[in-house]
Amino acid sequence: MKTQIRYYTINKGMLAQWAKEWRELIKPLRERLGFKIECAYTIEATNQFVWVMSYDGPEDWDKLDRAYHQSDERKSFSPDPGRMLARVEQYFIEPA
Repeated sequence: MKTQIRYYTINKGMLAQWAKEWRELIKPLRERLGFKIECAYTIEATNQFVWVMSYDGPEDWDKLDRAYHQSDERKSFSPDPGRMLARVEQYFIEPA
């Protein structure tokens, strides 16, 4: 199984809106494609959204991630939730 943690710094004043659109749009599509959302948190002090996603299936992670970004459903998100992202960091993680 592969697990990835993502740190998103959200544009000032948009954290609540980002979290709403993530819950309504991004999370369901990721799950339909086979990803498991382990957890998600907001950090108001730093205007960040942190989430952990895993995948334990036959597809390659990068291939599945591309399928998400290239899907008609993702392309139909309007306005694009990416408009709220100031910075994105993502790392594969292992249990300690």
